[in-house]
Amino acid sequence: MAKIYYLDNNATTQVDPQVFTAMEPYLKDRYANPSGVYTFAQEIRRDIENARKQVADFLRADPGEIIFTAGGTESDNTAIMGTATALKDKGKHIITSRIEHHAVLNMCGYLEKQGYEVTYLPVDKYGLVSVDDLKKALRKDTILITIMYVNNEIGTIQPIEEIGNIAKENKIFFHSDAVQAAGKLQLDVKKLNVDMLSISGHKIYGPKGVGALYLRRGFRINPLLIGGHHENNRRAGTENVAGIIGLSKACELAAKDLEEGHNNELKKLRDKLEKGILEKIPEVIVNGHQEKRVDNTLNVSVKYIEGEGMLIHMDFEGICASSGSACTSGSLDPSHVLLALGLPHEIAHGSIRFSFGKFNTEEDVNKVLEVLPPAVQKLRNLSPFWREKDKFLSDDAPHTGHHHHHHEHE
Repeated sequence: MAKIYYLDNNATTQVDPQVFTAMEPYLKDRYANPSGVYTFAQEIRRDIENARKQVADFLRADPGEIIFTAGGTESDNTAIMGTATALKDKGKHIITSRIEHHAVLNMCGYLEKQGYEVTYLPVDKYGLVSVDDLKKALRKDTILITIMYVNNEIGTIQPIEEIGNIAKENKIFFHSDAVQAAGKLQLDVKKLNVDMLSISGHKIYGPKGVGALYLRRGFRINPLLIGGHHENNRRAGTENVAGIIGLSKACELAAKDLEEGHNNELKKLRDKLEKGILEKIPEVIVNGHQEKRVDNTLNVSVKYIEGEGMLIHMDFEGICASSGSACTSGSLDPSHVLLALGLPHEIAHGSIRFSFGKFNTEEDVNKVLEVLPPAVQKLRNLSPFWREKDKFLSDDAPHTGHHHHHHEHE
């Protein structure tokens, strides 16, 4: 296989070798079902509880407040659906934002069909939710606020503490999807004032298919999966033991990396790429907030062309990036996040996201800066918008003679 320049770490990350090593015994010799009564099973049960403590420490929570799930989507679904159904007699109004992950947005849409009302808060051009808008949206029958901590496409960081304060004052449950914040920002559930918080293993160098939901002590929500007494009656189903062990190891490593300031390395790479793109390619917009964004994410709109063309050119050279989020790449609509920032359709279509991880090097940045500018030039030469643009800018300028490019005998 040719060399891969992987710059799509917000979509997923490579499993850290230490995580793999921690998981391996549970796929081989340590295979007992943790619900068994014999010693072999009880040892596995103990390992799960140690893992739970590890994940709890990562979030500054208590072990009893951690529910293991199959990932971010299940954690989000459980928090929102579980709260909505548990509190339906108190009210049926939910507040969220327009730039949430689809695991939140589509769940809210599903609940609207069941007779719930949802307010979708707008964001400013940097992708920030306004705390004033939130206050204005509150109603007597509001039962839940769900706002993501970090946006997956543009990396913008929301004012979660303030939102949590407002929720607390008004005795409204507050959930935050922190899938993209884990490993990038310090997570402290008490400080953040959240009642529920979602994380996912595969965004922090853990395996896919495992996540966790923090659920504040004393708060009951209806489980999504009904069956046996697993997870303290909060999620039925035999535990994904290897996955849980992998998630806890990933949390342990992420905490260490955060403490040692590893994200500064990612920031250096990201800033180098941003600077290079702005220098080498005219008519580019950087999406998201300059300061209030995580260190690893760069989202740019290259005007007059489509993101897909750029991705194909880069893919041909082994570069992995994305336009919008990985989960929506199957659809042709421009990103709902970029549209919410107020970008017109045609500019939103020309967007690419580069997201860095701990295995990236300067070589990856250099490769993009070598491949992307000529690719953009090529695509723009084919784009009617780009050719027209010159006309609009300078009607009286001499014609640049684009027609010479098409020689008959090539």
